[in-house]
Amino acid sequence: MGRGIAVAFAYAGHGVTMIDVKPRPAEQFAALEAEALGEVSKTLASLARFGLLSEKDAEAISARVTVVPAQNMPAALADAGMVFEGVPEVVDLKRDVLAAASKCVGPDVIIASTTSTILVDDLSGSVEHIRRFLNVHWLNPAYLIPLVEISPGAATDPDITARVKALLEGIGKVPVVCAATPGFIVPRIQALAMNEAARMVEEGVASAEDIDKAIRYGFGFRYAVMGLLEFIDWGGGDILYYASRYLEGALGSDRYRAPEVISRNMHEGRIGMRTGAGFLDYSGLDIEHYREQRLATLVELLRHFKLARPPVI
Repeated sequence: MGRGIAVAFAYAGHGVTMIDVKPRPAEQFAALEAEALGEVSKTLASLARFGLLSEKDAEAISARVTVVPAQNMPAALADAGMVFEGVPEVVDLKRDVLAAASKCVGPDVIIASTTSTILVDDLSGSVEHIRRFLNVHWLNPAYLIPLVEISPGAATDPDITARVKALLEGIGKVPVVCAATPGFIVPRIQALAMNEAARMVEEGVASAEDIDKAIRYGFGFRYAVMGLLEFIDWGGGDILYYASRYLEGALGSDRYRAPEVISRNMHEGRIGMRTGAGFLDYSGLDIEHYREQRLATLVELLRHFKLARPPVI
C-alpha cells in the first residue's frame, strides 16, 4: 500500500520518501530498497503501457521516490509535509511507529494511518498533538482507484480533515469523510457483498463464473453510475422495503431485513425521486432530465465495454 501511495503522489508531482521502519543490516536494506524502487518503476512502466504517461515521464516520476533506512527517519521526516503510516495491521506496531514519527515532525505536520481495520482513536494516544492525526484509508491499487476514505478521530481538528481532503483532491483523488467505525464505508459494504456471493456458490445458486458475470454486467455496472442510496431513490425506498421483507421470509434470514431508516422514510413520504426526496434531496431538479443524464452515462459505459449493439432493422 505504501508503494502505491508513493506512486500516486509522485505521479502528481510530489517528492516522496519511503521509510523502512525496521532496523536491519545494510545489505538487507539495500535488497529492500531495490525491491521497493523496482516495484515503483514497474508500476509506472505499466501506466506508460496503458497510455497514461510516456516512458520518459515514468523515469522522471520514479526519480521523485526515495527509500531510507530506519536510522535516517528523523532526518527524512524533518521536512515532511505529511506523514502516512503504512505498517502491518498490528496495533502495538502501529502505535510504536506513530509515536516515533510524531516526535520527528513539527506539531502542525499532519500524520495519518492507512489502516483498513483499526479505529483512529485506538491509535491516536500514541501521537503527539493528536489534533493533527486521522485515518486515511486507500483502496488497492492506490495509484489507480480514485476513492480515499478519510476517518477523523474524536480529537481531530476539522481544519486538518479539510486540509487532507484538499491535498487528496489536488492529486486527483475522490475523498469521502466517514465516522470512525469498523469497516469504514467500502470495506463494510464490500464484506457483505463478497460473503453473499460466496454463500451463493456454497448453496449452488449459480456458478462462480455466472455470479461474477452478474456482478460485472449488472450490479457493478449500475453502481459505477449511481451510488447505492441514489439507486434506492431511483426505484423507491418502498420497493426495497417490500423486497427485503420477502427475501427475509423466503430465505429465512434476518440479514435481509431492511433497517429502520427505510420504513421511517416511507412513513415520512421520503420515497425517492418520485416524491422529491429520499436519502438525497431532489427538490428543484428536473427529474426527467436528471434521469436522462444518468441513462446517457450508462449508454457510454455500454459503448466502453463494446456492449452497445445497433438495432436489427
